[in-house]
Amino acid sequence: MSEISRMAIIGDKDLCSVFRAFGLSVFSPTSVEEAKVSLAQVVKEKYALCLIQESWLEPLKPEIAELSRKFAPVFVGFSDYRAISESVEKLMRDLSIKATGSDTLFTRGRNENETR
Repeated sequence: MSEISRMAIIGDKDLCSVFRAFGLSVFSPTSVEEAKVSLAQVVKEKYALCLIQESWLEPLKPEIAELSRKFAPVFVGFSDYRAISESVEKLMRDLSIKATGSDTLFTRGRNENETR
């Protein structure tokens, strides 16, 4: 896989190990310190995209905020099948604004779903 297309995922082992079959590098920390080390490794190894399970978003918030100033890697939070939260929604909205300059794409799809 080329360096530009490398993807990683940080999350619970039982939820994320299946992503290895799709070519993602999986990091399954058991503590905040391990999660910080995983995040540093993602940056060091020049991944283009890193998916982060919602449960790790808040503990890694300062590090992600600092790294978001860089072009890559792009960090995207995801929620597992058990719940969705405001933190993931906010992260997706911020990503939409960063990518397009507005949150129109994010809010338009959401508003259409609410009217159905």
